Amino acid sequence: MAAQPRKLANGAERIDFQTEPSRYRHWSLAVDGEVATLTLDVDEDGGLFEGYQLKLNSYDLGVDIELADAVQRLRFEHPGVKVVVLRSGKNRVFCAGANIRMLAGASHAHKVNFCKFTNETRNGIEDSSENSGQRFICVVNGTAAGGGYELALAADHIILADDGAAAVALPEVPLLAVLPGTGGLTRVVDKRKVRRDHADYFCTIEEGIKGRRAVQWRLVDEIAPNSRLEARLATRIKEFAAKSQRNGDGDGVKLTPLAREFGETSVRYSHVTVDIDRDKRIATISVKAPTAAPPADMAGALAQGTGFWPLTVARELDDAILHLRLNETGIAMLVFRTHDDNEGDAAHIAACDALLEANKDHWFANEIRHTWKRVLKRIDVTSRTLVTLVEPGSCFVGTLAELIFAADRSYMLIGSREGDNRAPPTIVLTPANFGAYPMSHGLTRLESRFQADPSQVDVVRDKIGTALDGGEAEDLGLVTFALDDIDWDDEVRVFLEERASFSPDALTGMEANLRFVGPETMESKIFARLTAWQNWIFQRPNAVGENGALSRYGTGERPEFDMTRV
Repeated sequence: MAAQPRKLANGAERIDFQTEPSRYRHWSLAVDGEVATLTLDVDEDGGLFEGYQLKLNSYDLGVDIELADAVQRLRFEHPGVKVVVLRSGKNRVFCAGANIRMLAGASHAHKVNFCKFTNETRNGIEDSSENSGQRFICVVNGTAAGGGYELALAADHIILADDGAAAVALPEVPLLAVLPGTGGLTRVVDKRKVRRDHADYFCTIEEGIKGRRAVQWRLVDEIAPNSRLEARLATRIKEFAAKSQRNGDGDGVKLTPLAREFGETSVRYSHVTVDIDRDKRIATISVKAPTAAPPADMAGALAQGTGFWPLTVARELDDAILHLRLNETGIAMLVFRTHDDNEGDAAHIAACDALLEANKDHWFANEIRHTWKRVLKRIDVTSRTLVTLVEPGSCFVGTLAELIFAADRSYMLIGSREGDNRAPPTIVLTPANFGAYPMSHGLTRLESRFQADPSQVDVVRDKIGTALDGGEAEDLGLVTFALDDIDWDDEVRVFLEERASFSPDALTGMEANLRFVGPETMESKIFARLTAWQNWIFQRPNAVGENGALSRYGTGERPEFDMTRV
């Protein structure tokens, strides 16, 4: 593999989302039969950037990258694990949340993307509990403030030490003039069902709540004196393991490092390629179809491990999206393309979907499908215009067709291009498009698309397995526009140029509002409502101005607020 440059084109350090347990600086992962323990013991001097220390188990993006990696490895590498314990390695402190110095010194883009990633990681914990049978128990042995309590909130069960000192708190409003950035407000009232007036009090005090009141108000599930904490934990582990639906056995699948090559204007993976045009503010993401049919059964898929095409592409696409989010903030649009280099490749995608569908109760197939679901959700909430181009040589089949339905705009060529001897492009649906990959609000992308006429979902369901050309796809509502060769170049070029000229702020707000039609869930509230408000608050002088709360935190000076209520 070629050398991996650490610097970006602008000279900044590239943030890398790939890690593994031997490189962890802040977390340790121990597995004992059905139980895994994730221990947070943050290296104070291990911050991602200079200028702050990660005291009191506070965290930055680097800490959360490790947590996200550990949660994913538990799902794939440890199919026998049924209970995961989250706890602190430090005495009398659980986690002080996001590091304030880091937040005060970070760019606006980094703050927002940091919060988005931590949200996705907490959602991943809850997804593991719901869909993988790995139940999470959090032991709070000291102060759990801000993001530290939000981490606990992601667990299924919270045990708080009853020692007169351990407490849970969401002090962002009174201390920092911002909101809890990782779903705290929403989880308190939607997940833990805390009364609104109790939540109002809780979220406007600095010192937090401890002991019996924390249980009475539903902020934690139970308290235990330190002398009985481990015995209580052991009891809960036994109960949760007995109820777990986790059905994996034997060896898991080792998540080996991704093969990547970073260039000045590109990132190359085995099946995903990212080409970056910074002048046009476009990143083109191309996904390559498999060159061979999938194994006949899941035993064969397990033998391939991370070389199994659906898992390979999901991991590569996920890494590419995260790279573009954090390291290429000037990019306005993500343009998705697929390509089928060899005859029959598109059929291999349908065969992969069929194998996973037929074995959806197998732990490995289940994890792959839920990984794809989370990757597609990550694309949904990425603040870039999403465009899909369906051209000759494309292979938008089944799972890859979701990239069309996730797009803000999609264009499909009718027929062939002059001088191109490849067959006209088609779209092929599989059962995967009808339930395997729900969005944050619980609907499939096709259900969301056809909310005005839900019966249209059944119409397109009848087309499963049919190769649909541009005209048919447009008539069925599967693409935005189908264009012939005469109009293709000009129409696509004008759209891309016009879109790149619009205000990024206005586009972010517009796209987020339009992407999530229909019902709200806790998850969609976190991304659509909370993230939008936090994005605005992170730019307000009351928070980040020279005399704002974040800027003056720790100086002994009180912040100065513009008291106009708007």
